[in-house]
Amino acid sequence: MIKIESPNQCSGCTACASICGHKAITMVPDAMGFKYPKVDPEKCIECGLCEKVCPFNDAYETPSNFPEPITMGSRLKDEVTLKYSQSGGAFVGLSDVVLNNQGIVYGCGIDSAFRAVHRRAISKEERDSLRGSKYVQSDLSDIFLQVRKDLLDGFKVLFSGTPCQTAGLNAFIPKKLRQNLILVDLVCHGVPGPAIWSSYLKYIEANYGGKVESVAFRNKKKFGWSRIHIETFTLRKKGEIDSEDFTNLFYQHLILRESCFNCPFTNLRRPSDITIGDLWGAEKVNAELANDKKGLSLVLINTPAGQDLFDQAQCRMESFPVAIKKVIQPNLRHPSKRPSARTQFEKEFEKYGFQYVLKKYGPESFRYRARYILFRLMHLPIGAFNRLKRLVTK
Repeated sequence: MIKIESPNQCSGCTACASICGHKAITMVPDAMGFKYPKVDPEKCIECGLCEKVCPFNDAYETPSNFPEPITMGSRLKDEVTLKYSQSGGAFVGLSDVVLNNQGIVYGCGIDSAFRAVHRRAISKEERDSLRGSKYVQSDLSDIFLQVRKDLLDGFKVLFSGTPCQTAGLNAFIPKKLRQNLILVDLVCHGVPGPAIWSSYLKYIEANYGGKVESVAFRNKKKFGWSRIHIETFTLRKKGEIDSEDFTNLFYQHLILRESCFNCPFTNLRRPSDITIGDLWGAEKVNAELANDKKGLSLVLINTPAGQDLFDQAQCRMESFPVAIKKVIQPNLRHPSKRPSARTQFEKEFEKYGFQYVLKKYGPESFRYRARYILFRLMHLPIGAFNRLKRLVTK
């Protein structure tokens, strides 16, 4: 019987609930909407499968991985499609190969209630709804069971998700079915809580007096590739409004899942065939492509299966090798740092709601402004800092 001793020991990947043939495990949300397994002792037969399948530890399996990932920069050649991708469109290029061969693609989309949910796509039109960043943990529900059925039916499947989700699926799928499964993970900073996101949507509607009709994280068409802190909402009868409130809390790490601060996958030993993300630092490796601000993807090729898929996608993509040391991101080195206010934030959100915590911790708060001023002071040139110090101490 699986037991979660601490929230930082569970990523909510659903592998344990999916493998339980007696349906003894359900995924139950906490105050911030993060789901954790709950065992019904009357249904549990103590078989131990749920404990064996849990991948959230340093011993997760990577038997096919290269000694080091092959690191590439990449971009779609089709500039029209590129505009709708948050970085260089690597997900589209890779998934096109699978769909063109009558395969199936799974990824995270936004449903009609603006919840982040994993979905199954059998066409490019369905796949297109899975493009782009979603700064909230997705609901997997019975997705692992659907993937297993597709593999049993002989389909090629590409599954895209966070590293903990791909590790969970890899642990759940029997090895005899693994040859038709391609796993694509993301360079993940951490996942915010669904309940926080839902409360934020209600706040936006109340604050601006209109019903949300669409939402876009990191609207590249409007702000370009490098502006990553803005959400764009379309409100009924109000048009578009832009906000930085949610992503501001995100980059303070206040709304991340506890396991994100204890993530075993924040390194170059990836639990997937391919890893994709933004090619930050692109100007160091390809200034010509970086300077046009159209976006570039970082692609880590981790296994022979990943190499085969990437090679097949090259007719759609412009790619070039990069030295990982020039473009490596913090979350390929270590987990996001847990802020000291994280526990207090959750308690206050549960007790007082979103508007209260936004006022206390958001961009208009004294706390945030003090941190911003301190950051700027710490990054002043030493000469400017000393001049400022003399003025203050006169």
